[in-house]
Amino acid sequence: MKLLKNCAICFLMLFVSMAYSQQEQNFTVDFETFNLENGLKVILHQDHSDPVVAVALTAHVGSAREKEGRTGFAHLFEHLLFLESENLGKGGLDKLSARIGGSGANGSTSRDRTNYFQTVPNDALEKMIWAEADKLGYFINTVTDPVLAKEKQVVKNEKRQRVDNRPYGHTFYVIDRNLYPDGHPYSWEVIGSLEDLQNATLQDVKDFYNRWYVPNNVILTISGDFDKEQAKEWVHKYFDEIQRGPAIPEMKKQPVSLAKTKKLYYEDNFAKLPELTMAWPSVYSYHPDSYALDILTSYLADGKNAPLYKKIVEEDQLSGRVNMYDYTSELAGQLMLQVRAYEGKDLDSVAMAIEEVFSEFDQNGIPEGDLKRIKAGLETRFYNSISSVLGKGFQLAQYEIFAKDPNYINKEVEKMRAVTADDVLEVFRKYLKNKAFIATSFVPKGQQSLALENSSEAKVVEEKIVEGAEEEVDPNQDVTYEKTPSSFDRSVEPPYHGSPELQVPKVWDDLMPSGMKVLGITNTEVPLVQFSLDIKGGQLLESKKTAGVAHMLAEMLTKGTATKTPAELEEAIEMLGASIDVVAQPEKISIYGNTLSRNYQQTMELVQELLLQPRWDEQEFELLKKQVLSQLQQQAADPNDIAENEFRKLIYGEQSILSYNELGTAETIENLKLQDVKDFYKISISPTVATYLAVGDIRQEEAVKSLRNISANWAPVSVDFPKIPEPQKPETSRVYFYDVPGAKQSVFMFGAPAMSAKSKDFYPAEVMNYRLGGGGFASRLTQELREGKGYTYGIRSRFLDRSYTGPFVISSGVRSNITYEAAELVKQILEDYPSTFSGEDLEVTKSFMVKSNARKFETLGAKLDMLSQISDYGYDYDYIKKQEGLVNNMSLLQIQELAEKYVNPDKMYFLIVGDAETQLDRLSKLGLGDPILLDPETGE
Repeated sequence: MKLLKNCAICFLMLFVSMAYSQQEQNFTVDFETFNLENGLKVILHQDHSDPVVAVALTAHVGSAREKEGRTGFAHLFEHLLFLESENLGKGGLDKLSARIGGSGANGSTSRDRTNYFQTVPNDALEKMIWAEADKLGYFINTVTDPVLAKEKQVVKNEKRQRVDNRPYGHTFYVIDRNLYPDGHPYSWEVIGSLEDLQNATLQDVKDFYNRWYVPNNVILTISGDFDKEQAKEWVHKYFDEIQRGPAIPEMKKQPVSLAKTKKLYYEDNFAKLPELTMAWPSVYSYHPDSYALDILTSYLADGKNAPLYKKIVEEDQLSGRVNMYDYTSELAGQLMLQVRAYEGKDLDSVAMAIEEVFSEFDQNGIPEGDLKRIKAGLETRFYNSISSVLGKGFQLAQYEIFAKDPNYINKEVEKMRAVTADDVLEVFRKYLKNKAFIATSFVPKGQQSLALENSSEAKVVEEKIVEGAEEEVDPNQDVTYEKTPSSFDRSVEPPYHGSPELQVPKVWDDLMPSGMKVLGITNTEVPLVQFSLDIKGGQLLESKKTAGVAHMLAEMLTKGTATKTPAELEEAIEMLGASIDVVAQPEKISIYGNTLSRNYQQTMELVQELLLQPRWDEQEFELLKKQVLSQLQQQAADPNDIAENEFRKLIYGEQSILSYNELGTAETIENLKLQDVKDFYKISISPTVATYLAVGDIRQEEAVKSLRNISANWAPVSVDFPKIPEPQKPETSRVYFYDVPGAKQSVFMFGAPAMSAKSKDFYPAEVMNYRLGGGGFASRLTQELREGKGYTYGIRSRFLDRSYTGPFVISSGVRSNITYEAAELVKQILEDYPSTFSGEDLEVTKSFMVKSNARKFETLGAKLDMLSQISDYGYDYDYIKKQEGLVNNMSLLQIQELAEKYVNPDKMYFLIVGDAETQLDRLSKLGLGDPILLDPETGE
């Protein structure tokens, strides 16, 4: 993915349109399809609920269409298509997105498809169609050797960040190399190898483009608030004359089988805990067995009622969690089971526990109640998935490519509902029982004895850190090329059409007799309600001796009630198709919920039970302690977690509870007693500091009614908020270095204490930061470090919103061998920013800040976030409107003053987590004194 490629999109595509109840059987997603003469498939879906439109271009090409020795091309190409096109010029969609208030041009690559997507205000639809057509038909001439050389570095940095520089990052490399035979298109990773990326030539890239990026291999989806006939006219105008490519034959399904089980181990440089991963050959996407397999994996591993959880987590206490899922792709699939064990646990004991669970399942199968429970959860996932126009567009394209029918969106749910208990048992016996598998044991250095018995050493290619190994590149040098002919002048950007007016959702409020406040927004687009009961306090109320107790309390509230065991509580929630989570944050504890609107009242009855009648289960408490201690060990192995924890200490200092990890420390968790959690509950959980927020298919009267019993039975207490020491900016900037030997990247966190979100400067400072590092690809930090130098995969700056003083922070991961150069460039950008912020920068900033408001409240989650802002910081109900007026009246002088005040590189902490042996000494050249090497034990 261009910025943050994560599994969210994969899961979105997997679960959207899975299940709906008898009450919603008539629910359908309406759409229209048509084909251009050049083969381009167009899918249109209208949704007039918000003044936004999502445009996505999906190419039927992923890593499976590559050749060995040239892996990573599909993903590299995803990156290249954002950089420039003949008529958009350099910066392409990124510059356009900044001006039109878009969500940011982004993309993702899988084994079998690559997509490009963005949500924009509906007045910019013609601009987006013009831009997407330019990308498809008027792009390849702009790719030059310097551009290719730079983007190779960006993609290689992405691989280091996602794979090479984190614990267990090489797991899928080992699994797929051994699960699939040589030459199978899934035997290499989507991101490819560093060597293959480096060896890619300009001709390779052009050949790839001409083969796969042709209209007859691409789908255009447009979903949202637009005029259908007008959209068709624009599609024809901009796409019709793009030439059809050669015919592309359909790839045959290539399922695999294993003759015998293969066990491998790898001593991981970053791992602190042993992890077992098992993979069995499975089925391709939309295979008839895939629905039963989804239910099987959910039943075996998800939640307290899952047999694997009961055996591995509760009974044997080998791990804090179990993860199992069916990973399907176009040509084949694989069943994945993963367990990260506790410190020192032999993975053979984990494998034995798994085998025992499988044996019991073979005898007993899945109970009907659990089958019903799992299907109820899928129903809620379905409605959550279609709450955005982009989600609908994604799914329509997905079905078109892999099911050959976009109307699968209105069919597939019945296939899931038709799964029986016998079907689930049958697929278990067909794909898991006594079947050969691949097993990997990733263990800490020097702990090979924890690996599965009779495991062979896995082969993993490790990159060496070598100074000067990669040459500097200049992608901005002038290059001339002959433009692709067109019947009209495509360099003229289309106009806006209309002007979408921001519709701020109407907020209703109430006050319960207990002192609990109520805020809500009614929205009936989908039959869902999302809510949050926010109780101020959280970490702010902890003492140093009880650090982590707020997190422990939040977790314990989900571990059963006075009348329900933890498993019974979970089952009661899931039978409603609901979810309830309790989360501790620095300044509050929140009970989050998501439920079908028809089950809202029953869901709130369960909220009342877990809030007011905690079970206080001693066994669950001891199990939770083990899980938290394991999490702390895992964080100690991850450079990104290390950076966050060390930066917190620098910002707030040892006298503040805010300098502590929200999970606590190993010492405080070891010493914590269940009575400490009970005591914390008594002094911190009060309706007088609580606000209930609700959005969705619910009226004010219903919300208030659901809270009456809670309010009547919740005794108020006086909550004493201690004074938080005010963090101070450093007098002079210094470099702090935390050594992670062998790190393939250096993680940056640069910043200083700034202000509270309640400050009058907070929003103006966010406006100021847009062009610095808050605007994604429109920002200078990204343009210079990623697009200009290829030093990083991503970099951003932001002001953290808190009711107390929060920091300004710049964060990034850069390749190790340019740590000094990257830090120096960031420092230079900060020094120059106030004096070089131009009138053009201000106009782009204003345009984005105002126009992007059209997208502000599309989803229920966005509406809930709006209520949180109002509740947490005392903002007015129409604060968005007031912010519009503020940004429109900002001047260059204000921007410069804010930059000098809050992003001063002379009074900032420069924290770097990386390989000290190769990088530490050079950092003294920054002119900030000799780097201070932090002690891994104390952080000092």
